[in-house]
Amino acid sequence: MTTFHGLQKGSHVSGSQPLVVHITGARPNFPKAAPVIAALREFPLTQLLVHTGQHYDEKMSEVFFRQLGLPEPDVNLGVGSGAHGAQTAAIMIGLEELFTDRRPDLVVVYGDVNSTVAAAVVAVKMGIPMAHVEAGLRSFDRTMPEEINRLLTDRISDLLLVTSVDAIAHLGHEGAAADSIHFVGNPMIDTLLRHLDSLDTEGVAAAVGVDASQPYVVATLHRPGNVDDPADVAELVKSVHAVADQVPVLIPLHPRGRGRLEEAGFMDHPQLSVIDPLGYVEFLGLVKGAAAVVTDSGGVQEETTVMGVPCLTLRPNTERPVTITHGTNQLVRRDTLPAAVAEVLAAGRQATWPVPPLWDGHAGPRIAEVLAGHLGLTRS
Repeated sequence: MTTFHGLQKGSHVSGSQPLVVHITGARPNFPKAAPVIAALREFPLTQLLVHTGQHYDEKMSEVFFRQLGLPEPDVNLGVGSGAHGAQTAAIMIGLEELFTDRRPDLVVVYGDVNSTVAAAVVAVKMGIPMAHVEAGLRSFDRTMPEEINRLLTDRISDLLLVTSVDAIAHLGHEGAAADSIHFVGNPMIDTLLRHLDSLDTEGVAAAVGVDASQPYVVATLHRPGNVDDPADVAELVKSVHAVADQVPVLIPLHPRGRGRLEEAGFMDHPQLSVIDPLGYVEFLGLVKGAAAVVTDSGGVQEETTVMGVPCLTLRPNTERPVTITHGTNQLVRRDTLPAAVAEVLAAGRQATWPVPPLWDGHAGPRIAEVLAGHLGLTRS
């Protein structure tokens, strides 16, 4: 059910100021939106924060708002989980009602989740200008739902805000107008750098039963290609158990696929600890002290790149190749994962490593400048 906080239904939020609506819905969106919202406060406009409720677990959403200093969402659509079509449709229905009631001057979407593409379709059909933060990323794997969301959102966006040079090339090859593309850097890295020095690795490791002075591996696994098919699950369990033979493994287990992993005996290893999903600062604290991270997530590839933590991405491709060329990431298969972990453990953490251009903690202000310029605004 749609809920409205602190706003009269049927009223325009701002009066004479332009209205910018931010759409968030899943855990990866929140650290991307936070620095943009903060930077836009310097301009004479009104902001409305919408949480679609695509991630509804407290550890997957609400705790992020508290830790990142985001305001309480003005609107929560509360769509919850469900099949892609049903979830996307529910978000579209709620947003169409909202945009009709309070017409935005600009809609800002983040990343590649169902909330992103749903908001994009509603906005463009209603003739509302739209900006896509993290545009142009491509895995070239159309079996990934996120790849479809990325392609569709970029085709209909007015402003394409990109995090890496390869994304500019992808958009150019697809025919995007050059003046719609803006290389701004990575706002999720703004959030990471803001919290980096205060991350409590020892404290969170102790809380989950790990000695931070000894090597450990953090794993995040939830992609359909790893956890949907029983044969893939069986191979994954064998592979991760082979890693746990070498080093303790901690896995904050995503609700998606948990049942299949449990049935396949995933938890039946003395050095593998399954824990509940963590808050933003707790998770990054754990990652910061890890000997390596095993993941099939996109954002974790970026965070480890900046922190210098070896990252083994358990996928055949990545939409973030810059984390391989300018970071600590490498692609691995399930059958090669144990050997790759052994190599990382033997080599240890690098003293220095390359970081992608403009991943410097100032993407939020650069994005705000582009959005405000589109609205014809200067700082108040």
